[in-house]
Amino acid sequence: MLVSPDFVVPPRLDGPGYYLRMLSIDDLEKDFEAVIASARRLRGLLDPDSSWPAGLTKGEDLIDLAWHQREFTIRHSFAYTVMAADESRCLGCVYIFPSDRRGFEAAVYYWARSGPDDEARDADLGRLVRSWLAEDWPFATVAYPGRDMPWAEWRALPVRQWS
Repeated sequence: MLVSPDFVVPPRLDGPGYYLRMLSIDDLEKDFEAVIASARRLRGLLDPDSSWPAGLTKGEDLIDLAWHQREFTIRHSFAYTVMAADESRCLGCVYIFPSDRRGFEAAVYYWARSGPDDEARDADLGRLVRSWLAEDWPFATVAYPGRDMPWAEWRALPVRQWS
């Protein structure tokens, strides 16, 4: 469990023109469309050695969404969709995982959909998520691999020993 049983996991976070809520299988169509539309931008963003989302099928995306939804419900990790305020489009995702590196409780990854102003949207989402995690989540140490810390530096950190 990433958070204690008594921690109330925030169900929603409002941003300017969008909001975050739990990613679920019900988001398949919008999530898949956003991932495919943002494929070039996403390649290597969450892991520089990964080719994801190259070749991603809708069926594979459904499996990913089901896994994220289940992980959320058992409090092991938390995946949020970034949804347009009117629910018309998925604008990205935020993933809060247990850190596999010593010195950090959580590792957070996020992405904003490709399109006009994608860099500004990504920066805005990053600021919002960082503030939210600092204010509303119980983590003392949060890492943003590939963003605050280069991938090589992140990978050089000692691996956490799980008890």
